[in-house]
Amino acid sequence: MRLAYAIPLAIFLFILGLGGYMLSQPKDDAVPSAMISKPLPEFELPPATEGFAGASREDFVGGEPKLLNIWASWCLPCIAEAPQLEALKEEGVEIIGIAIRDKPEDVAQFLERHGNPYTRIGADEISSLMIEIGASGVPETYVIDGAGNIRYQHIGDIREEHIPLLLAKLGEAR
Repeated sequence: MRLAYAIPLAIFLFILGLGGYMLSQPKDDAVPSAMISKPLPEFELPPATEGFAGASREDFVGGEPKLLNIWASWCLPCIAEAPQLEALKEEGVEIIGIAIRDKPEDVAQFLERHGNPYTRIGADEISSLMIEIGASGVPETYVIDGAGNIRYQHIGDIREEHIPLLLAKLGEAR
C-alpha cells in the first residue's frame, strides 16, 4: 500500500527537480537556422507602398552585405525595433524591408510615424518569401552577403544591445 503512494511521489519529485534544474540553466538565445550559408530563394515582390521600389533577390547580389528585415505595420515588436533600424541605417547599413500581409496605406502610415530605414520595401501579401527563408514570424532580420547568401538570422526585434552583433555579422559577410 505504501508503494502505491511512494511511486507517484517519487515521479512528482523527479519532475519538480528536473524543472528546477532547467530553470536554473542560462538562457540560450541562439536558434540554429537551416538557411545559414544557403542562397536567398528567387523572388520578386511588388512595392509595399507608393514611392518605393519593390524587392527581389537581385537586390542582394553584388556589392556590400545588406540586411533583409521582415516586418509588418501591425506588429508591435516592429515598432520597438524601429529606432535600432534607424541607428543601423545611420551606420551606413542598407536595409531592404519585406512587409508581410500589409496594406499600402498602413505601411506608409507606419513609416511616417516610426521612421524609414529602408531603401526598398517589397510586399509579401501571402507570406511566401517569409516561409521560404524559414522565418517564424515578424520581425526577423537576416544578414545577406554580396553573393545573395544568408549569413545570419536574428529572430525577434532588434534591441540596442544587438546592434554591435549585427554590425559584426555584416563585417564577417564582406
